[in-house]
Amino acid sequence: MKTVEYIENKLNRLPGGYVFTYLDFVTDVNKREAVIKTLNRMSAAGRISKLSKGKFYKPETSAFGNLQPEQSQIVKDLLEKDNKVTGYLTGYSIYNSLGLTTQISNIIQIGRNESRPSFKMGRYKVFIVRQKNIITRENIPLFQILDSIRFIKRIPDSSFEFSCGRLLAIIKDLSESRMKTIVRLAQKYPPFTRALLGSMIETAGYASIAEVLKKSLNPVTCYKIPGTGGILPFAKNWNIK
Repeated sequence: MKTVEYIENKLNRLPGGYVFTYLDFVTDVNKREAVIKTLNRMSAAGRISKLSKGKFYKPETSAFGNLQPEQSQIVKDLLEKDNKVTGYLTGYSIYNSLGLTTQISNIIQIGRNESRPSFKMGRYKVFIVRQKNIITRENIPLFQILDSIRFIKRIPDSSFEFSCGRLLAIIKDLSESRMKTIVRLAQKYPPFTRALLGSMIETAGYASIAEVLKKSLNPVTCYKIPGTGGILPFAKNWNIK
C-alpha cells in the first residue's frame, strides 16, 4: 500500500480532534521522509491541521467551524508515557470543570514532578506546575483540588468567597479515606495551602483528620485572607484572619 493510501486509511479511523505526529504513521514500508512530506501536503490542503512543528490533528467541525483539540490531546505526551502517568491537567486547565469559573483559558497548566520553562503549543501557552508528590492516576483529582487551593487568589473571574465556597463543597463530597489521602498529599504543599485546606476539612466536620495539618504549621504564622469568616467558621483556629 502506498504511503498516501496508508495515511488516509489510518486518518479515517481516528476520532476528530486527535493529535498525532509522523511517528504514528512510520512503518517498515512507510519511511519517515515520505510520511513527513505526505502530512505536510495534507496540512497545506486543509485535510489535517497543524498544531505546532511536527504536530498535527484531525479537525473536528461544528456549525462555527473547526474545533480545537481538547487540551488533554494537545499535551498528551506530557501527561502519559508508555501507559504510565507522568503529569495531569491543573490550574487554568481545570478551573472551569471544577465549577470555579466560567472562563475558558488559552493557558494550559500541567502538574509534573520536574520543572521546565513555559512554551507555546499552537494558540496555547503551556506552563508546568511542580508537583512534589509521586503522581498516580487515582490521586490526580486530589492534586487538582490542592492546586486550586494553592492558587485560589489567581482563579480568573471569581471572587475568593465564591472559590472558597465551591472548594469547600468539593471537599465535603470526599469520602473519609480520600480526606485522609488529601491531607497526606498536602504535607508537600506550602503552609498557606495546608492552613486553608485544614480549615475546610474542619468545617466539613473532620477536625480529627485535619489535626495532622495543624501540627505541620508554625503556630505563630498568620494568613491574611479577608472574608473567610462567613464561609469557614473555624478559620481563626488556623490563624486565618
